[in-house]
Amino acid sequence: MSMFAKLQRRAADGKPVRVGLIGAGKFGSMYLSQAWRTVGIHLTGIADLSPARAQDAMQRVGWAPERFSARSFEDAARSTSTFVTDDAQALIASPFVDIVIDATGSPAAGIRHVLMACEHRKHVVMVNVEADALAGPLLARRAEQAGIIYSMASGDQPALIAELVDWVRTAGFEVVCAGKGTKYLPVYHQSTPDTVWGHYGFTPEQVAGGDFNPQMFNSFLDGTKSALEMAAVANACDLSPPDNGLAFPPCGVDDLPSVLRPMEQGGILARRGTVEVVSSLERDGRPVFRDLRWGVYVVFDAPTAYVRECFKQYGLKTDDSGRFAATYKPYHLIGLELGTSVASIATRGEPTGSTNGWRADVVSIAKRALKPGEVLDGEGGFTVYGKVIPAQASLELGAVPIGLAHGLKLERAVAAGVPVRWADVGFDRANPAIAFRLEMEAVFRDEWGAVAAR
Repeated sequence: MSMFAKLQRRAADGKPVRVGLIGAGKFGSMYLSQAWRTVGIHLTGIADLSPARAQDAMQRVGWAPERFSARSFEDAARSTSTFVTDDAQALIASPFVDIVIDATGSPAAGIRHVLMACEHRKHVVMVNVEADALAGPLLARRAEQAGIIYSMASGDQPALIAELVDWVRTAGFEVVCAGKGTKYLPVYHQSTPDTVWGHYGFTPEQVAGGDFNPQMFNSFLDGTKSALEMAAVANACDLSPPDNGLAFPPCGVDDLPSVLRPMEQGGILARRGTVEVVSSLERDGRPVFRDLRWGVYVVFDAPTAYVRECFKQYGLKTDDSGRFAATYKPYHLIGLELGTSVASIATRGEPTGSTNGWRADVVSIAKRALKPGEVLDGEGGFTVYGKVIPAQASLELGAVPIGLAHGLKLERAVAAGVPVRWADVGFDRANPAIAFRLEMEAVFRDEWGAVAAR
């Protein structure tokens, strides 16, 4: 029986899936536009720092006011309406919520919410890739110990990549490379909230007339968001990041099998089983032909001459050897697709991708020469950008992860293009997010040491 048929049955039985959403920003709003239209789903609660903003978002995406008129979670559960609050802890603890969606984008909040969900035995859909890249490997373990599902979010590129990877491997193929597309030029790594709109081509009038957050948009442009998403994919799909960060090669869909193959076969990959992001721009700024800016892909290998012949017979686009091929999805629909994760958990007991190890980390790289006394401003800001590297290399460097590079004061100078290390900054070990991250580092350092000793 399909997921949709199972949702229909739950609706007919009067037992809809009860969902709680934390964060009614862009991703949350896109999910809201579809949630009330989906049979078998009841969004019993929304928690946002500004309930009024959340209610405005609900009306903007098509909700009638009576749909969010509930005065409590219990009131919502006894009706078809939704309770809006600023209390995320109460939402997670509510007996009228089965699945929690974290769409906050805050690493510290994400860690806190998952640990609460473990305590109250609530499944989690983790839209918050920032928290997942920072601490997902240990959060996923805590979730497993608590008997709850910790899932990536459908609609976000990491979950869609994980789906393609699963298809490739289930069909018996080896994953050579997996990733996504984006708009990239090397100069973007130095982009700041002051320069971001020029790179996007937005006019001051467009910015003034829309809901534009320059630091959020800049995190996509300067490479940080790509690094976070590829760390999530590597940690969920048993893949490796490049040793020195993403290369962002210009590449269209027809060239995926030729560019993203091992060096010994004429490609750019130092090894198989990696993640990479392809650029929709040539290095001189020209658009790439048939680019994959909004999509995701997996490159895989034909194991035999017979399979290579099958590729040819059925028109599959390959490299010149006929050995390497790619499958891709040209678009992702962000929160509009999130209901798939909710349904998968509720009807199949399965996540739509989930962290299962620590292979990749996103370290903070100085955008310019930084001086003692300066304060780091985190993802998409003026001081640092995120670069994905192997997790063990990150620990050896003692690098500050991008998810914690906000509000830390520099005690030493850091040259442009160099990782910021814990030794370069002052920090509070008692801070809950820092403490949890340091705990994760200690856990994996011990495990890796034990493996090396054997």
